[in-house]
Amino acid sequence: MTTIGLIGAGHIGAQLARLGVQHGYSVVISNSRGPETLGDLVAELGERASAATPEDAAAAGDVVVVTIPLKSIDLVPVAPLDGKVVIDTNNYYPQRDGRIARLDANEATTAGLLQERLPGSKVVKAFNHIMAADLTTKGSPAGTAGRRALAVYGDDAAARRLVADLIDEFGFDVVDGGALADSWRIERDQPGYVQPDDAQGLERHLAAATHDKNG
Repeated sequence: MTTIGLIGAGHIGAQLARLGVQHGYSVVISNSRGPETLGDLVAELGERASAATPEDAAAAGDVVVVTIPLKSIDLVPVAPLDGKVVIDTNNYYPQRDGRIARLDANEATTAGLLQERLPGSKVVKAFNHIMAADLTTKGSPAGTAGRRALAVYGDDAAARRLVADLIDEFGFDVVDGGALADSWRIERDQPGYVQPDDAQGLERHLAAATHDKNG
Protein backbone atom coordinates (compact mmCIF):
# COMPACT_ATOMS: atom_id res chain seq x y z
CA MET A 1 0.00 0.00 0.00
CA THR A 2 1.44 3.35 -1.05
CA THR A 3 -1.51 5.74 -1.44
CA ILE A 4 -4.35 6.71 0.89
CA GLY A 5 -7.38 8.33 -0.69
CA LEU A 6 -9.56 10.56 1.44
CA ILE A 7 -13.18 11.40 0.71
CA GLY A 8 -13.62 14.27 3.12
CA ALA A 9 -11.04 16.74 4.40
CA GLY A 10 -12.53 17.93 7.67
CA HIS A 11 -10.92 17.52 11.08
CA ILE A 12 -10.45 13.73 10.97
CA GLY A 13 -9.64 13.65 7.26
CA ALA A 14 -6.97 16.33 7.54
CA GLN A 15 -5.38 14.64 10.54
CA LEU A 16 -5.29 11.26 8.80
CA ALA A 17 -3.72 12.95 5.78
CA ARG A 18 -1.03 14.40 8.04
CA LEU A 19 -0.36 11.00 9.60
CA GLY A 20 -0.22 9.37 6.19
CA VAL A 21 2.37 11.81 4.89
CA GLN A 22 4.39 11.57 8.10
CA HIS A 23 4.61 7.81 7.61
CA GLY A 24 5.65 7.92 4.00
CA TYR A 25 2.33 7.48 2.20
CA SER A 26 1.03 9.56 -0.66
CA VAL A 27 -2.37 11.06 0.07
CA VAL A 28 -5.03 12.17 -2.38
CA ILE A 29 -7.54 14.43 -0.65
CA SER A 30 -11.03 15.43 -1.74
CA ASN A 31 -14.06 17.25 -0.42
CA SER A 32 -17.48 18.32 -1.63
CA ARG A 33 -16.37 21.86 -2.54
CA GLY A 34 -13.71 21.02 -5.11
CA PRO A 35 -9.93 20.47 -5.24
CA GLU A 36 -9.26 24.19 -5.53
CA THR A 37 -10.42 24.66 -1.92
CA LEU A 38 -7.74 22.31 -0.59
CA GLY A 39 -4.68 24.31 -1.64
CA ASP A 40 -3.62 25.31 1.86
CA LEU A 41 -3.77 21.76 3.20
CA VAL A 42 -1.91 20.35 0.20
CA ALA A 43 0.75 23.05 0.57
CA GLU A 44 1.16 22.17 4.24
CA LEU A 45 1.47 18.46 3.52
CA GLY A 46 4.00 18.85 0.73
CA GLU A 47 4.92 16.83 -2.31
CA ARG A 48 3.28 13.60 -1.16
CA ALA A 49 -0.16 15.24 -1.14
CA SER A 50 -2.53 16.20 -3.92
CA ALA A 51 -6.14 17.32 -4.20
CA ALA A 52 -8.74 15.69 -6.42
CA THR A 53 -12.43 15.05 -6.85
CA PRO A 54 -13.98 12.32 -4.67
CA GLU A 55 -14.12 10.03 -7.69
CA ASP A 56 -10.42 10.52 -8.43
CA ALA A 57 -9.42 10.16 -4.77
CA ALA A 58 -11.40 6.91 -4.63
CA ALA A 59 -9.69 5.64 -7.76
CA ALA A 60 -6.20 6.67 -6.61
CA GLY A 61 -6.23 5.19 -3.12
CA ASP A 62 -4.99 1.71 -2.34
CA VAL A 63 -7.05 2.25 0.82
CA VAL A 64 -9.73 4.94 0.92
CA VAL A 65 -11.07 6.78 3.96
CA VAL A 66 -14.67 7.99 3.94
CA THR A 67 -14.83 10.79 6.48
CA ILE A 68 -17.87 12.91 5.63
CA PRO A 69 -21.16 13.65 7.40
CA LEU A 70 -23.32 10.55 7.53
CA LYS A 71 -26.12 12.39 5.73
CA SER A 72 -23.87 12.61 2.66
CA ILE A 73 -22.91 8.95 2.18
CA ASP A 74 -25.18 8.62 -0.83
CA LEU A 75 -22.66 10.86 -2.61
CA VAL A 76 -19.77 8.43 -2.07
CA PRO A 77 -18.69 7.08 -5.47
CA VAL A 78 -19.31 3.37 -5.83
CA ALA A 79 -17.53 2.02 -8.91
CA PRO A 80 -13.99 3.29 -8.12
CA LEU A 81 -14.17 1.70 -4.65
CA ASP A 82 -15.11 -1.76 -5.87
CA GLY A 83 -12.81 -4.37 -4.33
CA LYS A 84 -11.05 -1.85 -2.10
CA VAL A 85 -10.69 -1.52 1.64
CA VAL A 86 -12.73 1.49 2.74
CA ILE A 87 -12.24 2.95 6.21
CA ASP A 88 -15.42 4.47 7.66
CA THR A 89 -14.94 7.17 10.32
CA ASN A 90 -18.55 8.36 10.36
CA ASN A 91 -20.74 9.03 13.36
CA TYR A 92 -24.47 9.66 13.62
CA TYR A 93 -25.46 13.13 14.82
CA PRO A 94 -29.22 13.54 14.34
CA GLN A 95 -29.01 17.31 14.73
CA ARG A 96 -26.72 17.35 11.68
CA ASP A 97 -27.75 14.27 9.73
CA GLY A 98 -31.50 14.24 10.40
CA ARG A 99 -33.21 11.27 12.00
CA ILE A 100 -32.32 7.92 10.45
CA ALA A 101 -35.00 5.47 11.51
CA ARG A 102 -32.93 2.29 11.14
CA LEU A 103 -30.21 3.70 13.39
CA ASP A 104 -32.72 4.98 15.92
CA ALA A 105 -34.27 1.49 16.03
CA ASN A 106 -30.87 -0.21 16.35
CA GLU A 107 -31.58 -2.06 13.10
CA ALA A 108 -28.39 -0.88 11.40
CA THR A 109 -24.98 0.60 12.14
CA THR A 110 -23.36 3.65 10.61
CA ALA A 111 -20.70 1.49 8.96
CA GLY A 112 -23.34 -0.98 7.84
CA LEU A 113 -25.09 1.79 5.93
CA LEU A 114 -21.86 2.57 4.10
CA GLN A 115 -21.31 -1.13 3.37
CA GLU A 116 -24.79 -1.26 1.83
CA ARG A 117 -23.82 1.71 -0.33
CA LEU A 118 -20.57 -0.05 -1.34
CA PRO A 119 -21.45 -3.74 -1.74
CA GLY A 120 -18.24 -4.52 -3.61
CA SER A 121 -15.98 -2.85 -1.05
CA LYS A 122 -14.54 -4.09 2.25
CA VAL A 123 -15.69 -1.55 4.81
CA VAL A 124 -13.81 -1.30 8.10
CA LYS A 125 -15.01 0.90 10.95
CA ALA A 126 -12.10 2.81 12.49
CA PHE A 127 -10.97 6.24 13.70
CA ASN A 128 -14.53 7.34 14.57
CA HIS A 129 -14.00 7.22 18.34
CA ILE A 130 -11.01 9.50 18.86
CA MET A 131 -10.89 13.28 18.89
CA ALA A 132 -9.21 14.60 15.77
CA ALA A 133 -6.47 16.43 17.66
CA ASP A 134 -5.52 13.22 19.49
CA LEU A 135 -4.64 11.46 16.24
CA THR A 136 -1.43 13.41 15.85
CA THR A 137 -0.65 14.01 19.53
CA LYS A 138 -1.56 10.85 21.47
CA GLY A 139 0.17 8.13 19.44
CA SER A 140 3.22 6.35 20.83
CA PRO A 141 5.60 3.57 19.78
CA ALA A 142 4.53 -0.04 19.98
CA GLY A 143 5.25 -1.51 23.39
CA THR A 144 4.75 1.78 25.25
CA ALA A 145 3.08 1.15 28.61
CA GLY A 146 -0.53 2.29 28.55
CA ARG A 147 -0.45 2.90 24.79
CA ARG A 148 -3.78 4.20 23.58
CA ALA A 149 -5.91 1.70 21.66
CA LEU A 150 -8.45 2.01 18.87
CA ALA A 151 -11.00 -0.54 17.69
CA VAL A 152 -11.61 -1.95 14.22
CA TYR A 153 -14.71 -3.71 12.93
CA GLY A 154 -15.33 -5.27 9.54
CA ASP A 155 -16.62 -8.38 7.86
CA ASP A 156 -13.38 -9.13 6.01
CA ALA A 157 -10.62 -10.34 8.34
CA ALA A 158 -7.80 -9.42 5.96
CA ALA A 159 -9.20 -5.89 5.62
CA ARG A 160 -9.36 -5.55 9.41
CA ARG A 161 -5.73 -6.66 9.66
CA LEU A 162 -4.64 -4.15 7.03
CA VAL A 163 -6.36 -1.30 8.87
CA ALA A 164 -5.04 -2.58 12.21
CA ASP A 165 -1.50 -2.49 10.84
CA LEU A 166 -2.04 1.09 9.67
CA ILE A 167 -3.38 2.11 13.08
CA ASP A 168 -0.37 0.51 14.77
CA GLU A 169 1.93 2.37 12.39
CA PHE A 170 0.16 5.61 13.28
CA GLY A 171 0.89 5.03 16.98
CA PHE A 172 -1.99 3.12 18.55
CA ASP A 173 -2.72 -0.40 19.76
CA VAL A 174 -5.68 -2.14 18.18
CA VAL A 175 -8.65 -4.10 19.51
CA ASP A 176 -10.23 -6.24 16.79
CA GLY A 177 -13.97 -6.14 17.47
CA GLY A 178 -14.95 -8.54 14.70
CA ALA A 179 -17.94 -8.20 12.40
CA LEU A 180 -19.31 -4.91 11.14
CA ALA A 181 -22.68 -5.66 12.75
CA ASP A 182 -21.02 -5.20 16.15
CA SER A 183 -19.53 -1.80 15.30
CA TRP A 184 -22.36 -0.10 17.21
CA ARG A 185 -20.29 -0.84 20.32
CA ILE A 186 -17.94 2.03 19.48
CA GLU A 187 -20.46 4.49 18.08
CA ARG A 188 -21.31 7.85 19.65
CA ASP A 189 -22.46 7.75 23.29
CA GLN A 190 -21.10 4.26 23.93
CA PRO A 191 -18.68 3.80 26.86
CA GLY A 192 -15.52 3.62 24.72
CA TYR A 193 -16.33 6.61 22.55
CA VAL A 194 -13.45 9.16 22.62
CA GLN A 195 -12.05 7.60 25.81
CA PRO A 196 -8.23 7.49 26.15
CA ASP A 197 -8.23 3.74 26.78
CA ASP A 198 -5.40 1.30 26.50
CA ALA A 199 -6.28 -2.06 24.95
CA GLN A 200 -7.60 -3.60 28.17
CA GLY A 201 -9.67 -0.55 29.00
CA LEU A 202 -11.11 -0.43 25.51
CA GLU A 203 -12.03 -4.10 25.64
CA ARG A 204 -13.91 -3.48 28.90
CA HIS A 205 -15.74 -0.52 27.42
CA LEU A 206 -16.71 -2.45 24.30
CA ALA A 207 -18.07 -5.27 26.45
CA ALA A 208 -20.08 -2.77 28.49
CA ALA A 209 -21.74 -1.18 25.44
CA THR A 210 -25.50 -1.39 25.24
CA HIS A 211 -28.20 -0.51 22.75
CA ASP A 212 -30.15 1.03 25.63
CA LYS A 213 -28.88 4.57 25.14
CA ASN A 214 -30.18 7.95 24.12
CA GLY A 215 -30.19 8.78 20.40
